[in-house]
Amino acid sequence: MSESQSSYKHTNRLINETSPYLLQHAHNPVDWYPWGEDALKKARQEDKPILLSVGYSACHWCHVMERESFENEQIAALMNMHFVSVKVDREERPDIDAIYMQAVQAMTGQGGWPMTMFLMPDGRPFYGGTYFPPQDRRYGQQVMPGFPRVLMSIADAFAHQRAELEEQATQVAEHLNRRGSALMQREAGTGAPVLDNLLRAERQLIEDFDVRYGGFGSAPKFPNTMALEFLLRMHLHRQSGQVGAAQSSNPPEALEVVESSLQHMAAGGIYDQLGGGFHRYSVDAKWLVPHFEKMLYDNALLSQLYLHAYLVTGNELYRRVVEETLDYVGREMTSPEGGFYSTQDADSEGEEGKFFLWSQEEIERALPPEDAALFMAYYGVSRHGNFEGKNILNRVQEEQTAAQQAGIDVATLRSSLGRSRDTLFGLREQRVKPARDEKVLTSWNGLMLRSFAEAARHLKRPDYLQVARKNASFLLDTLRQDGRLLRTFKDGRARLQGYLEDYAFLSDGLLALYEASFESRWFSEARTLMDQAIQLFADEQGGFFDTGTDHEALISRPRDIMDNATPAGNSVATDVLLHLAAFTGEDSYRQRADRYLGTLADIMVQHPQAFGQVLCALDFALSPVKELAVIGENQSADTQALLDCINARYLPQSVLACAAPEDQQASAAIPLLADRPLKEQHAAAYVCQNFACQAPVTTSQELAALL
Repeated sequence: MSESQSSYKHTNRLINETSPYLLQHAHNPVDWYPWGEDALKKARQEDKPILLSVGYSACHWCHVMERESFENEQIAALMNMHFVSVKVDREERPDIDAIYMQAVQAMTGQGGWPMTMFLMPDGRPFYGGTYFPPQDRRYGQQVMPGFPRVLMSIADAFAHQRAELEEQATQVAEHLNRRGSALMQREAGTGAPVLDNLLRAERQLIEDFDVRYGGFGSAPKFPNTMALEFLLRMHLHRQSGQVGAAQSSNPPEALEVVESSLQHMAAGGIYDQLGGGFHRYSVDAKWLVPHFEKMLYDNALLSQLYLHAYLVTGNELYRRVVEETLDYVGREMTSPEGGFYSTQDADSEGEEGKFFLWSQEEIERALPPEDAALFMAYYGVSRHGNFEGKNILNRVQEEQTAAQQAGIDVATLRSSLGRSRDTLFGLREQRVKPARDEKVLTSWNGLMLRSFAEAARHLKRPDYLQVARKNASFLLDTLRQDGRLLRTFKDGRARLQGYLEDYAFLSDGLLALYEASFESRWFSEARTLMDQAIQLFADEQGGFFDTGTDHEALISRPRDIMDNATPAGNSVATDVLLHLAAFTGEDSYRQRADRYLGTLADIMVQHPQAFGQVLCALDFALSPVKELAVIGENQSADTQALLDCINARYLPQSVLACAAPEDQQASAAIPLLADRPLKEQHAAAYVCQNFACQAPVTTSQELAALL
């Protein structure tokens, strides 16, 4: 035992893990096991139920339950006596989380983290919940049972009512297996998807739109980026005349829904007004009070959405949000090796949000009086505050209004606010920062890789391109062993076999990096990963499983089809297949994607908030996709003029390839580039659509007409 470990009264098996969440529990008095054969074998041999606890490092209530129960000697003694206790980081093991989250939702009608499940020794669940207090606690007319009472009740039932628990566990296991396959076995109700599917989904989303504050529904409010992305695409269809005007009387337009949502989020407390980046969600309807944790995937998806909105509208606010968010990730969430960290906690010094909050007195001490007055008026700072006596910075005025009220011009206002933000950010950097989960997850890194690559391409940011290249090289070199992609990296160790989402998200990010750099290596790697994903995860009935054919046997083989906080692996895999088909002309990719989309066509339009990413894939499948090939030296002025013409636009129904005319390696890797000469010794752009190609053009004006 090391000197640092010997200073603790307790050290359990989690000390050998790399997950920061598991390591947080390594000195609990609970005899924790990580998920694996050792724990399952012990449960079988001793005939004990398994207590499965699932959470993640940025989860506030996970920390609460640890302090209240898992650090309690008496509660730990009950757990150790009657159960084999297993702790799982849901971010490392999405398969375990998905299976048992479905179970707890089926049993209780709700889910969340911490998730607390009780399993038979063979892993079948028979009882579960989320947070349990350390003793009985009354909420209104209801009493939430204390964790010790739950433990003793379960132990007694396991000893004396075993047959009933066995029957319950069997029923739950059968439910999980039926649920995992039912949707993929159904016949597509209306045949091949048609454009009407997109219109129906659009109408459903617009009906759910919060006209006052943007977003969908009421509190708590999450940034449903994928649904908004889909609506942005529907706006482009209307702009081009591919679909007609909305049918219902005076509804908001799709672009209005998107812009209202983006502007309210950017103004609210969910956005870090000083440091950039987004918090997880808002506890209220108007985006003011966030749950203060910051997740890598939220910032990846939101930065992409704001970038696309900038390309469509030219609104500089959106570009600023993109750059501030990516700068935050580069500054706070990037490892020296190039991997992106997973999360930042909501808490610092034991208080939620403390790092981000300000009192009026702090601001008045830090800033000159005139700057302080402007800053506080603009960001809604008051003496009584808007959150537990402190202030969450949020933009409560438009620049023009604030400038007029202060009797100054907008340029003077911006200069003052910029000085103030810099000063306060510097002061905030001296505070104790929230803890950071420094594990690198392949799937989430794939999402952020796409964000940096797209921003590099569309905003002409070579520094972002370098971040993307370094990240891609790190992932491919470090998180791939013996040809098998791995899930997670921490403290020099890459481990756990990759899931479908790891393969799909990384492949997607690499395609974006190819379109930003035109280095054929990235395209080849993306295609290789997708071909491997087909071998490991494909269900020949349609779609993909989340776990590979070489994965450990679980009570069911999970298959996620819904887009939640992150897109489903199936959704991104389908999108990648469609893009590869456009790049390569390989119809087998297209057929596999079409089969999956046809199966989901009805359900995705009935519940579009749960299928935003796959709706974007359906949009690509139904649209006249433009295949763009630019032939010319990458750095030459005529090539760059053609690329600039393309990259100034948001063209989601397109693929882009570029190579020098003599680059045989590129044309061999990407058939879209084959047999494309220069035109009269000038760089040329080839535009193909619906299996037909236009004559090559050499000027940006000619290309713009084709686009």
